[in-house]
Amino acid sequence: MECSTFKFKGYEVAYQKEGSGIPLILLHGFGEDKQVWESQVATIKEFAQVIVVDLPGSGNSIKESPTFNDSDLANLSTIDFYIDMLYHFLQELKLSNVILLGHSFGGYITLGFAEKYERLLSGFGLIHSTAYADSEEKKVNRQRGIDLMEKYSGYDFLKTSIPNLFTSDFKQKHPDEVEAYIERTRKFETKTLQCYYRAMIARPDRTNVLRNAAKPVLIVAGEQDIAVPVHDLLAQASLPPVCMINIIKDAAHSSMFEASEKLNFAIKEFIELIIKDN
Repeated sequence: MECSTFKFKGYEVAYQKEGSGIPLILLHGFGEDKQVWESQVATIKEFAQVIVVDLPGSGNSIKESPTFNDSDLANLSTIDFYIDMLYHFLQELKLSNVILLGHSFGGYITLGFAEKYERLLSGFGLIHSTAYADSEEKKVNRQRGIDLMEKYSGYDFLKTSIPNLFTSDFKQKHPDEVEAYIERTRKFETKTLQCYYRAMIARPDRTNVLRNAAKPVLIVAGEQDIAVPVHDLLAQASLPPVCMINIIKDAAHSSMFEASEKLNFAIKEFIELIIKDN
């Protein structure tokens, strides 16, 4: 799959697209890049145009200039920056009636985008993500993570935190896959990862986006997810007028790897629902 780029506020933002039909954009989470969606692209390209993007500072989305200044820190530390990037991207590709799904941090961006630009979407959803703002305890833990990254490195932080995103069973049966995921994070800049955490800390509660959604919503939960508890997502699933919820029993926070076929099926069902409604 050939990689293309577009320019946004000093970044060369990388993206890939494959397949044809209704456009589906998948946004990755913290400490990830677009490669986490490989299984979804391979399957869903048969019935949709699947587009995956590296968020600025992740994967192949790199700065045009080698310097990293205060303006970069300010931009990367707000969810609005990524919302604006995504809007620019849709304008660049002349896309509308898009299905937008985000994993974890990508879900926070998805909700912010839906709040501001729902007219450009035909549906949106959360993959192991939440509309709730960070609790005070969560904010403290994220700040602790920022401090640990400063003391050691972003890679050292991810090396210890990424295994917690998987079920014990998956880690035992697929250690090489978890290790490969961790190794890909070596290229992340510590400052960028810290900015992502600051953006998460500052984001508001967006349950109103779900409650007022004029388009169908998908919520995918991992039954063993400690980062985004399933009971939180069950409560949020009652908010949208039209919501499809899928609880994956043998997944924690990373069903893209742990239960890719089940996640693919959930996304396919959601696409079919939207096509049928249109």
